[in-house]
Amino acid sequence: MDRMAHTYEHPGESAAADPIRLLAVRDTPLSVDEVFAAVGDASAGGTALFVGTVRDHDGGADVAALGYSAHPTAEAELRRVAEKVAADFPVRALAAVHRTGDLAIGDLAVVVAVSCAHRAEAFAACRRLIDDLKSTVPIWKHQSFADGAEEWVGA
Repeated sequence: MDRMAHTYEHPGESAAADPIRLLAVRDTPLSVDEVFAAVGDASAGGTALFVGTVRDHDGGADVAALGYSAHPTAEAELRRVAEKVAADFPVRALAAVHRTGDLAIGDLAVVVAVSCAHRAEAFAACRRLIDDLKSTVPIWKHQSFADGAEEWVGA
């Protein structure tokens, strides 16, 4: 048998029994290293990681300040999103953390990571995780612009 052929018969090819390793909504600085370490798995050949940072502009305007607020149910909703991703993909490990409070330009706002047996699955699962987190988890962004204007995003 060709050793390079995909067999999908090894236990590492399927989803882990409990792949959710780290979920949090917190008001302290986030760590890429913490999230990356959380999804480490000997049977994972691919790990995809997404880092969202605070940028200095939005919609053509200069951002002066930014803060995130979360509903008390945000972590429970984050868990629901993570469980759905883990059910839809052969995830070996998954982690997601989102920041709340006042953030500066360049600060980490969200870090998510997924490890799977293969890279394509890891990329797809990570993409779904961040997209669903941003669209359904009740976390809202308040932006203040250099011209004095303000806006809430996601509220």
